[in-house]
Amino acid sequence: MEDVDAAGRDFWSFVALANRRLAQEYGFRHQLATEVLLTLNRASDLVTYDLEAAVHRPRGRSWSAFRLLFVVWLAGPLEPTSAARLTGMSRAAVSNLVKTLVADGMLHRVPDERDGRSVQLSLTEAGHEEMVSVFREHNEREFGWTNALTETEQRILVMLLGKLITSRAEFGTRSRK
Repeated sequence: MEDVDAAGRDFWSFVALANRRLAQEYGFRHQLATEVLLTLNRASDLVTYDLEAAVHRPRGRSWSAFRLLFVVWLAGPLEPTSAARLTGMSRAAVSNLVKTLVADGMLHRVPDERDGRSVQLSLTEAGHEEMVSVFREHNEREFGWTNALTETEQRILVMLLGKLITSRAEFGTRSRK
């Protein structure tokens, strides 16, 4: 059951209130769009917070650090710009995380053999061992979240979210470079 605030309103009753007020008081026409994105953001926030709090923080890592290590683990070695693109983080955020993860012995940061101005990120042996270990727990938690949906529903959700992601260029959205 969703937590209820002092006014007795939970998330779903807030969404209904928002839809009603936006339409009746302000004349906005796209309440379903608001409902979809409020729900998408809430789901994303809940899942992210749970994974970070239950799996990553107890190991001394942030959600952002996990995302960067995950990308380097599976797609690396790669340049920080590619890591930023694949994680959805800014280049500056990746740069700051790299410093910490190098100091923690999780990442190697070495000059690129082809371009001396660039660097390549790769996992250290300790970083690789940590990712294999942490991902077991992370993946079980992912399964717990998605197990509420059938396999078909999961595939449909991925397809629909993919459609949102790929259609964003049609109306001039902004994104990190």
